[in-house]
Amino acid sequence: MDTSKQKKFLDLIASDARFREEELAVMLGESVDEIKKTIAELEEKHVICGYHTLIDWDKVHDEDVTAMVELRVMPQGGDGYEQLAEKIAGYPQVDTLYLMSGTYDFLVTVHGRSIKEVALFVNGKLATIDEVQSTTTHFTLTKYKELGQNLQSFKTDARMLMTP
Repeated sequence: MDTSKQKKFLDLIASDARFREEELAVMLGESVDEIKKTIAELEEKHVICGYHTLIDWDKVHDEDVTAMVELRVMPQGGDGYEQLAEKIAGYPQVDTLYLMSGTYDFLVTVHGRSIKEVALFVNGKLATIDEVQSTTTHFTLTKYKELGQNLQSFKTDARMLMTP
């Protein structure tokens, strides 16, 4: 599959991973075998890293807490960021981990059952890593949009527009 079709393919499955191979073949003008081959190649190259369903957990139960934790670190050695990232990513509480530019080095998304549970994780695990100089924790209050999807049904103004 050529590069431009591969980009269209990735855009399609990123928008809806439920597309069947037959549907993708029709939309892209390719054979089903070509779609299967492309999927296998992209999974092997780790371009496609997984298939997920976006769930608004706040509508299922409101006991869970999400926090964004900023970490300032002092890495050791040439591949210190990678070693540190591997260690942080190993914790089951860590959902997302990014190396950042700016005033902090890592942004970590953490989930827990309570603010106290998240605080204990940050204080007991992340803050105790030797290379970590400081942490700043931000707790999520309301999620409006995640991964390109609106999670709230925004109310539209039903009043009629009046012009002079």
